Amino acid sequence: MEFTEDGFLADASQWTKEMAAELAKEDGIDLGDDHYAVLDYLRKEHAAGAPLTIRKVGKSGIIDIKGLYKLFPGGPLKLSSKYAGIPKPTSCV
Repeated sequence: MEFTEDGFLADASQWTKEMAAELAKEDGIDLGDDHYAVLDYLRKEHAAGAPLTIRKVGKSGIIDIKGLYKLFPGGPLKLSSKYAGIPKPTSCV
């Protein structure tokens, strides 16, 4: 698999749950059902061409913003997008 210089998957079609788990483990995060619900949501929104923001995820009904920060500490949208195998959102630095 090929990754960008930022560590994001270069081809989203190569994504697997196992790959997500490995990337998260490298960052000290063990993915559970709540994590995968967020990752699935992000993948669906990305496939639809929708712009992604923390606020949008928080209003999705899947998780609130506080919960998103708990699941993906230190950069919730950046980390969740990385584990979801989608490009880094433009709103992330």
